[in-house]
Amino acid sequence: MGKTYSLIPKKVKRVETKYRRIITDIPVPESIPILKKLRKYEPLSMTGQPPILWDRAVGINVFDKYGNMWLDFSSGVLVANAGHGNEYVLEEIRKIIEKPLLHNYCFPSEIRAELVEKIASLSPHPLKKVFLLTTGAEGIECSIKLARTYGKKRNKKIIISFEGAFHGRTLGAQLIGGIPNLKDWIINPDPDIIQVPFPGDPRCKDKSFELFLQTLKEKGIKEKDVCAVISETYQGGNAGFMPVEYAKSLREWCDKNDVILIFDEVQAGFGRTGTLWGFQHYGVLPDIFCLGKGISSSLPISAVVGRKDIMDQYEPGTMTSTHTGNPVSCAAALGSINYILEKKLWLNAEKMGKVFERQLEKLKKYDFVGFICGKGLVWGLHIVKKGTEQPDPNKAFEIVEKCFQKGLLFFAPVGFKGATIKINPPLIINEEAVLEGCSVIEEAIKEIT
Repeated sequence: MGKTYSLIPKKVKRVETKYRRIITDIPVPESIPILKKLRKYEPLSMTGQPPILWDRAVGINVFDKYGNMWLDFSSGVLVANAGHGNEYVLEEIRKIIEKPLLHNYCFPSEIRAELVEKIASLSPHPLKKVFLLTTGAEGIECSIKLARTYGKKRNKKIIISFEGAFHGRTLGAQLIGGIPNLKDWIINPDPDIIQVPFPGDPRCKDKSFELFLQTLKEKGIKEKDVCAVISETYQGGNAGFMPVEYAKSLREWCDKNDVILIFDEVQAGFGRTGTLWGFQHYGVLPDIFCLGKGISSSLPISAVVGRKDIMDQYEPGTMTSTHTGNPVSCAAALGSINYILEKKLWLNAEKMGKVFERQLEKLKKYDFVGFICGKGLVWGLHIVKKGTEQPDPNKAFEIVEKCFQKGLLFFAPVGFKGATIKINPPLIINEEAVLEGCSVIEEAIKEIT
């Protein structure tokens, strides 16, 4: 993990299709001074993505100012659900900046009222309270606070999360995360935050809910002490989903033991998985769910949605945020949500997901393509060492590099050991573009083979 793509330009094959155009060396020689400036003044941690200098992005394409165009299979880390530069989003932003109204803290505004009402109207009963924040991690922090507060009144404090989980990079979000090396910096880990195996991970062979119960028993955890269980709807690092029966058993166990069930929908929400909310695949309701990324297809905004008795635990002025419901971000979110609803983009995600599944399954004939996980328009291509289940981050890194040199854009590999290539284009993508992108992936794999 933690590799950086070279800034030495490489001569690559020129590409000219409907969805891709590469007419320069990559990275573009003229872009190097700007890329070096970023590397000079930003922290090292910001240097991990492909050296593509974004100039504009429209629909399913990203452009630089040197004539190159990429087919975007990243959605800018699963944000651009309604497509880059969506006109609905732009129009709503224009209306609010022309007022102008750029900030209003927690003071009431009409635009914030419209957005919380819209989200509440889409959320199943009884999840009708909506708290707007700025980032997904901030929403996760809030959900931890609410769950612990709820549990404290009942002498319950343990939070259970899952191995391999990623919930953000702030303290609480990383405490409940399930990737040990991301927590090395935490001097005093919380002994009451416990991880259990995630049954959606392809390397986890026992998919039964009995494994959950057995793990609690082995760790000496009593049901009466648990205040919450939190899970990504699908794990962002591997695009793996829980088995449906496991999720239903977990919901029943939470009900039986008065435990809050939290779904992190930051990646899954607003149509990404082929349903409006990712948890719909399981046929269960959480008590709280967290939104972010695709909520606006653009600007920073997130939300925590939950039951009234959980969400209303704090007195006026004691659970707030400086940029809660920023008016410009609210406008962008309303534009994106309205577009997703009008076009029923979750249905397109479901349809295109089946195309992806067929095409990606064909890649299993290559001996270093290990597992393929996903639904709708989120997929994980797990790259492994030949003949094993051991991750091969170097090969995953090389595949991504070959792809962006050919005009297909991913973010850097993620997941276990950084060996999973995440595939998540905007929800507006069509079959022709899906097929072209998949052909580029196979072309890159063949070259490496």
